[in-house]
Amino acid sequence: MKRKCLGIILTMCLMVGLVGCGASDRNTDSNENQENTTSKSATEQQETESGSTATAEQPANENDNTALTGDAPVVYMTTDISSEGLMAVYEALGITIDAENVAVKLSTGETGSNYLDPALIQNLVQTVNGTIVECNTAYGGERSNTAMHKQLAEDHGYTAIADVDIMDEDGSMSIPIEGGQQLSEDLVGSHFSNYDYYVVLSHFKGHAMAGYGGAIKNISIGIASSEGKNIIHTANKGGSMWSADQDSFLESMADAGKGVSDYLNGNIIYINVMNRLSVDCDCDGNPAEPDMHDIGILASTDPVAVDQACIDLVYASEDGDSLIQRIESRNGLHTLEAAEAIGLGSRTYILESIDD
Repeated sequence: MKRKCLGIILTMCLMVGLVGCGASDRNTDSNENQENTTSKSATEQQETESGSTATAEQPANENDNTALTGDAPVVYMTTDISSEGLMAVYEALGITIDAENVAVKLSTGETGSNYLDPALIQNLVQTVNGTIVECNTAYGGERSNTAMHKQLAEDHGYTAIADVDIMDEDGSMSIPIEGGQQLSEDLVGSHFSNYDYYVVLSHFKGHAMAGYGGAIKNISIGIASSEGKNIIHTANKGGSMWSADQDSFLESMADAGKGVSDYLNGNIIYINVMNRLSVDCDCDGNPAEPDMHDIGILASTDPVAVDQACIDLVYASEDGDSLIQRIESRNGLHTLEAAEAIGLGSRTYILESIDD
């Protein structure tokens, strides 16, 4: 059983298109009672190792994500990584975005990185009449100030498909965090409040500091202003972001994500694109070449569920060793643990394939 993951079970369940999931925790207990067949959290799945999973009934209304056994969030998936596939998985959410100002949050990426192809996302961005939004970095590079960042967005083709707003061009705004483990406030770009709805479009991949990057990182580090990024990295304890306590940093990411989610009060969806799965993120201008296959596009209204589903798919892959090692070497699964603990979302989910 690869890396103590439920790869075989997950793959079999993907074939029928619906599964209650949550794998890839680090600790196991072979003596755990294995008769519980309800959908389990990642910790519970790893504790059983036999990994009994339960399928759930289809939603009573195909557009109603709440009408599910155990209220587990749905994560929709397609293996079609194309503009058409992206539109299909978005439409599977059954959500009509009725908002005047829609933000599409993505990473514009450093030169040479595996940032999302504008041709892939153009139809979706224009369908929701979205403005592409980003914030400046806190570590230097080509995105560390607004002028360079806007030029890079143009160079990468984003300004050709939509308006681009660097949200901390005019500084920061503070939003509260309720129940955070490390932080009580989040400093985001001051333009954050200009938008009524957020489509969080993330390139799922590894990350040198966080282990992996997906939806949670995109709404925490990604929406934080340059100043706010430093606070998250250091858990507001000061000092260098490169030498901060790792678990405190991961917990701070979860906290910041909770602040953003609460502020938007449901006016947010999450889409993860699992292609070009390098161990390095789009903030790296010289990333390692991906050594595993592309997987698909996943969408949910729950950021924890969609990230956990991506993690589980990596663990279930025969060629995911490099990315798994990167995730585990940075204790990356702790972000999911912390996020679920503070109520950002659920690690137990139902994965529904939309491929026919």
